Amino acid sequence: MAHAAGASAPGLTLSGKFVQGGYAIGRTAPHATIDIDGEVVGLASTEGWFVVGFDRDAPPLVRVTVTTADGSASHEAAIAPGTFDVQRIDGLPADQVAPVDPALLARIAAEGERKAVGFNSVLDLDAFKTGFIMPVEGARRSARFGGQRILNGEPKRPHFGVDLAAPVGTSVRAPAGGLVVFAETGLHFEGGLILIDHGQGLITAYLHLSKAIVMAGDLVKQGQIIGAVGKEGRATGPHLCWRMKWRGRNLDPSLMVGASAPRL
Repeated sequence: MAHAAGASAPGLTLSGKFVQGGYAIGRTAPHATIDIDGEVVGLASTEGWFVVGFDRDAPPLVRVTVTTADGSASHEAAIAPGTFDVQRIDGLPADQVAPVDPALLARIAAEGERKAVGFNSVLDLDAFKTGFIMPVEGARRSARFGGQRILNGEPKRPHFGVDLAAPVGTSVRAPAGGLVVFAETGLHFEGGLILIDHGQGLITAYLHLSKAIVMAGDLVKQGQIIGAVGKEGRATGPHLCWRMKWRGRNLDPSLMVGASAPRL
């Protein structure tokens, strides 16, 4: 689905999935300022590429504006509502649902600070422009993005990932190129976790890994093996929880599979 704005300087074209949890890949003038609903979120790349994300709870209309010294162009995109289910998971250890031990809480807080550094990465890359592939081949989708989670009978925040069930040890591949900005194993909730910045703060996350074979600072290519499926952390069986965030917004990574870039 593509939308074109009618301004001549600069040009603006968007394509993507205009739905809650979706995205748009944009093309405009090099280094144009990108504004979403009045908030400046960064600059287009040297070739004029940029990406924006629509949160799980995005409003029904989003206005994208690009600005250069020559002027500006805007497009107001209608965002369709998502369809989200309810996911009930029982039998989890109590410390994986509502931890109370002070030492464990301190550990979780320290892990959260380290993860936040990775999630806050905003690199001048545009690896997202060629679309994504699935990170696990032949996996069964065992949970959808955005479902309300009820853990051991206790309502929690929505599930912001796509769960891909596969045997322990199954290869996990980078769905697009980017820079590894976090890679650790043994985290309390995630087990093995890798974060990749594909450019401009579009971060994908890979949870519950049995091993990570890349390190923070590694540049990866699309299709490169980065780790292996596991069942570490808060997991009831072997699977990859695949997540995506853009500047604090939670997106459905599966919607990026097969994405095509727009043209001016």
